Amino acid sequence: MTYKSWKMVYYSYFHSVMSYGIIFWGSSPYSNNILRIQKRIIRIITNSSRHESCRQLYQQQQILTVYGQYIYSLLMFVVKSREVFSPNTDIHDRNTRYNHNLHFPSTNLKLVQRGVFYSGVKIFNHLPISIKRHFREPKSFKIKLRNFLLEHSFYSLDEYFEINPKETYFANST
Repeated sequence: MTYKSWKMVYYSYFHSVMSYGIIFWGSSPYSNNILRIQKRIIRIITNSSRHESCRQLYQQQQILTVYGQYIYSLLMFVVKSREVFSPNTDIHDRNTRYNHNLHFPSTNLKLVQRGVFYSGVKIFNHLPISIKRHFREPKSFKIKLRNFLLEHSFYSLDEYFEINPKETYFANST
């Protein structure tokens, strides 16, 4: 099969199933199993050995990891339902360094804190400021977010939270 055919098979048979409802199950421990399957598929598509690192393969193929897809889908949900989320500027009128962050819903329940709304705010607030600035412009936000996630190829949510959001992200910053 040609490379184009392999990629079409990937998106039709694997990616569509993987991304279905990912904002609800993407942070579960079973995501690691999906990541292993996804790595195996990427190696088959690129005809790579099983000992080769997949990080560069994800970047070359322009495919998001399962965690990248979770972050992407969750943040696109936040952007599309932005009237539900309130930025810190709506809460107070002081000019602080957290003005571009979203305000956390107040709750003490772990069930709510593991939910979509709370996770969406937590992940959004950890984005670099150069991406957060485009929150009100969905098309440019989508492009910048996808480029950021493709550049990093996260293998876990912990990796995402380990990056320093204060460092400015410059890739394709036009």
